[in-house]
Amino acid sequence: MSTSVSTAASAAVGRDAPLTLTEPSNQTLGLRDALGLWGNLGISLLLPVAAAFVVLPGSPFGPTLLAVVVGAVIGSVLLGLGAAAGAREGAPAMVLMRGLLGRRMSYLPTAFNLIQCVGWATFEIVIIAEAASRVLNAPAWPFLLGAGGLATLMALRPLRTVRVLARYAVWLALAGVVYLFVRVLAQPLPEFTSAGAISFWTAVDVVIALPVSWFPLAADYTRHVRSGRSAFTGAAVGYGTATVAFFMLGALALAAYGRGGFDVIDALLAIPLGAAAILILVFVEVDEAFANVYSTAVSAQNISPRLDRRLLALAVGAIATTLAFTIDIVGYEPFLFLIGATFVPLVGVFVVAYYLVPHQTWDVSERAPARPWLLLPWAAGFVAYQLTLPTHFTDTFAGWTQWWTARQADLGIPEANGLSASLVSLAVAALLTVVVCLPQIVRGRRAGRDAEAGRP
Repeated sequence: MSTSVSTAASAAVGRDAPLTLTEPSNQTLGLRDALGLWGNLGISLLLPVAAAFVVLPGSPFGPTLLAVVVGAVIGSVLLGLGAAAGAREGAPAMVLMRGLLGRRMSYLPTAFNLIQCVGWATFEIVIIAEAASRVLNAPAWPFLLGAGGLATLMALRPLRTVRVLARYAVWLALAGVVYLFVRVLAQPLPEFTSAGAISFWTAVDVVIALPVSWFPLAADYTRHVRSGRSAFTGAAVGYGTATVAFFMLGALALAAYGRGGFDVIDALLAIPLGAAAILILVFVEVDEAFANVYSTAVSAQNISPRLDRRLLALAVGAIATTLAFTIDIVGYEPFLFLIGATFVPLVGVFVVAYYLVPHQTWDVSERAPARPWLLLPWAAGFVAYQLTLPTHFTDTFAGWTQWWTARQADLGIPEANGLSASLVSLAVAALLTVVVCLPQIVRGRRAGRDAEAGRP
């Protein structure tokens, strides 16, 4: 079975996403759809809230803006490379991992992604409900049910949802964002008296984390885009632009209305008619939950290709909504960041293996052979991440943080080293992948030179 298909075969299947992995992908989305989708996914309350961890001492337009732009460019380019691969191969993200690690070994990142997607779907449902209940001064439970139910319904018809987001929702969200920007820019913007980030590169690290967190999901949508170029542009430009805009909105709101604090939601609510604008963003936020529900279903199909994604989406939506009622998502947040840290070095391994190592085809079939040697750079990149910035746990799992902090001390790495854990991890994983794959790279270049010279 191969998920790489021609456009002609795609047209025969239908207008929405295939129900199982045994059916070909419908490559019917264009650049406008891709830009609209990724622009909408970048319109998230998570980004301005995360701006509290990005602001640096001094002018908010100086080092803070530069950190946001640098992080957004790096993260969105990496996201675009994953998105382009999905369009070129016509395969979802975890199926692409078959070409990297082999079919059975691809189950390892798939398992991590299943946990991550369910967790983030739950997290998004909670964020939507909390924000709506604060703005409307109402109980949260109706919004938990509404957000979970709507996200699940959207996941049943994903391509139709993408088109609606691209053509309508993005403009509604844009109106709210423009209004908020006009209001915050009309206020005097004092310098921050305290910093949310300890250094420029730790601020960059926070920004990189947001677009890179979508890398394990990107191809689930861009496998339906007609060309790799449109997929890359849609993801990199759409999400990158939204990342810059929303991080800066959060930073500017803190400067203008934060009253010296770091609660971005309170700062936005202090804006005249800010509550109405936030309600618009809360409504648009549902697409984040939809994306995680849909990607959980598609990721599960890498293990069981014949499962109907609609039944999977219904089950995932029900689980995420139930968890939103029952678990402390704030306490679960460090686990989501830990899983995210496992994917950062995997991005480095994938980009090198897919774009730099010569290969005739990227094997995403059920017969894709195992490539266990690529586990080494992945693992080394994860270790490098934790040695740079250990995932912070408290209470029961505080031992994880303490162990890695002790290893930092053993190696003479300052606990507050000011480095970007994402960039360190990416660099280690990418360089080791080059080393591991060097014989293939050399043979490929030699074969290319021979072909140009006309030698057999």
